[in-house]
Amino acid sequence: MTDPITTPPTDSAVEPRTWKRNVALFLSGQTISLFGSMVVQYAVMWYVTLRTRSGLAVALYAIAAFAPQGIVSLFGGVLADRMNRKLLAIVADIAIATATLVLALLMISGIDDLWIILVAVGVRSVGAGVQTPTVQAMIPQIVPPDQLMRVNGIFQSIGSAMALIAPAVAAAVFATFGIVRVFFLDVITAIIGVGFLAIVAVPDIDRSGVEPTSYRQDLVEGMRYIATHRIVRWLLVVFAIIFLLTVAPSFVTPLLIVRDFGPEEWKLAALEIAFSVGMVLGGIVVAGWLAKRSRMGLIMFSTYVFGALTVGMGLTGNLWVFYGLMFLLGLSVPLFSTPFMTLIQETVEPAKHGRVFSYVSIVMALATPVGMSVFGPLADTVSVQSLLIVGGLATIGFMTVAVMMPSGRLAVATARETSTGAPDPGDPLEALEPSA
Repeated sequence: MTDPITTPPTDSAVEPRTWKRNVALFLSGQTISLFGSMVVQYAVMWYVTLRTRSGLAVALYAIAAFAPQGIVSLFGGVLADRMNRKLLAIVADIAIATATLVLALLMISGIDDLWIILVAVGVRSVGAGVQTPTVQAMIPQIVPPDQLMRVNGIFQSIGSAMALIAPAVAAAVFATFGIVRVFFLDVITAIIGVGFLAIVAVPDIDRSGVEPTSYRQDLVEGMRYIATHRIVRWLLVVFAIIFLLTVAPSFVTPLLIVRDFGPEEWKLAALEIAFSVGMVLGGIVVAGWLAKRSRMGLIMFSTYVFGALTVGMGLTGNLWVFYGLMFLLGLSVPLFSTPFMTLIQETVEPAKHGRVFSYVSIVMALATPVGMSVFGPLADTVSVQSLLIVGGLATIGFMTVAVMMPSGRLAVATARETSTGAPDPGDPLEALEPSA
């Protein structure tokens, strides 16, 4: 099937005079809600770890926290394409907060069995499986097409900032007041986030002329759309492979730190901080200076940087150099994820955004349990350094092959067509793109 290299229009109902107010309200609400959710995520993980001191228990927590989200995201995307997206996001956020509140009340009553905690975590993950693709699909409805890259960069930067702040807040509240107070903090932030979202004006998508279909038909249609749309299929395959290849540093680098540089807690904390600070700055750079750059050029550049930095982390024996490489890795993440999300938003028809982003959410959610089940056991039989070197080289090799494939060349051509503004002939990112 031949894909047109034109950009499908985003919702024409975006009001140019009020979009900044809408985006400000939207981002404020999502920031507050995300903050509470991340604080709970860290606190529960630490609670399970300290209480059980069991690797199996921690693995079960990871599966409960991410696997349901990956599975439910498929249906969440369908719901986002069939229902009012603002209402759906509000309901999902309320459901997550309710599960947290019920768990808090049970623990106050003295009921704190591990399986109850895992069930609550699983319910929260189900809610996230609906909320995440819905929020991603909602962004093009309230943002003008020429501002998508910038707003996505800001959104990425906010998420990175929360990843930096949330662990510190979780540690402070958890250590001072206990796990239950952390749960109540999440409920409060969810209520505030829902209040902000409730006053955001989200234009309706025109579904006139579209015959009603069943959920099964929508699911099959979403799979068929991705399978037959070469550009979207290529983007999702690249995202999935790169996500899996670069997930290794997230799970095995702390093990490398402990084994080679010592078990001091500050060393592990410094590792997370270096990565998070890099992500925050990367999001700012994308939103402020790279918003008009080539989407595909940024994706390719950041992928090669991923590979090179991962190899470097496997080769270095200096702790501070390792931290520096981890900082640069975090800095590069928004250079990949932001243009990727923007290309999906620009390439896919608005009415199908939810279904497509559900598959993106599946990849992101399932990468964690898959990574824990693969990289963990390997790190016990093969050196972490070897895993990093092989993973980095595989990342570079895969991207080189991917962009030379017909679908990759078509994606490059489409990215050039959809980019806002004329390409800068002196832009080094443009030089990375193969001739279509």
